[in-house]
Amino acid sequence: MTLKTITAGVLVVAYEESGPPMGEPVILMHGFPYDIRAYDDVAQALAAAGCRVIVPYLRGYGPTKFLSAETPRSGEQAVLGDDLRALMDALEITQAVLGGYDWGGRAACIVAALWPERVKGLVSCNGYNIQNIARSSRPAPPEMEHRLWYQYYFHGERGRAGLTASRHPYCKLLWRLWSPNWRFDDATYDRTAASFENPDFVDVVIHSYRHRHALVEGDPRVAEIEARLAARALISVPTVAMDGGGDGVMDERGCEGHERFFTGPYRREVIPSVGHNLPQEAPEAFARAILSLI
Repeated sequence: MTLKTITAGVLVVAYEESGPPMGEPVILMHGFPYDIRAYDDVAQALAAAGCRVIVPYLRGYGPTKFLSAETPRSGEQAVLGDDLRALMDALEITQAVLGGYDWGGRAACIVAALWPERVKGLVSCNGYNIQNIARSSRPAPPEMEHRLWYQYYFHGERGRAGLTASRHPYCKLLWRLWSPNWRFDDATYDRTAASFENPDFVDVVIHSYRHRHALVEGDPRVAEIEARLAARALISVPTVAMDGGGDGVMDERGCEGHERFFTGPYRREVIPSVGHNLPQEAPEAFARAILSLI
């Protein structure tokens, strides 16, 4: 993997690239609180199969940085999708297979829904990841509300202060809670946790979890995208939806019923015992899903 940077939209995006330059483009998007290390084994397998693999750091993570201090440090869903589209434009990638989970799965779903001509295929953990912000005030069943405690914590300034002061132990706790069957070691976590030292990490994270509950305004630059997402845009590209049987955020039923949002070829896979960080915990299954769409 070679670390590169490119100006794309409002960002200077840092990304790793592997595989032959003329191979089938595959872009892999990480989530919170993770980074591109989640795809090390997946990228290696895809590159060996002849794919051109791009794995970018999202805004607020690792070496990726904003071009201007004036740009809102938004973490809303529309900017994540727009960042991915801008990266594809900057790299002159007309069409790619997209894979992602958590925030990255949301970005991939948004590009697939709004600009399907840019997407050859989609692998999305937890299925249809586009947020229904208009319904965000409606309570979920108690078991699900319990799983989302971290989001409610971020709604207050106590949560911002806690993430600022203790981001490494806090995110490590989320790793343990969300992937209870994954026995990662300190070195594995530390390699990713370095990305949380990005100066915009806290602001982007806090905005993300407040915006999805309609508690703060979004970036006006992407208001039109948010309006299109509010209509519950359907996804027409070939899709593999994946759930982990041991996911501590969304259980193995997470994708059930999501087929109504997909109008193209669609299949669902449940990987037993695997937690929320599916690409890092089950790289063979994730890589196989990507290759099935090439």
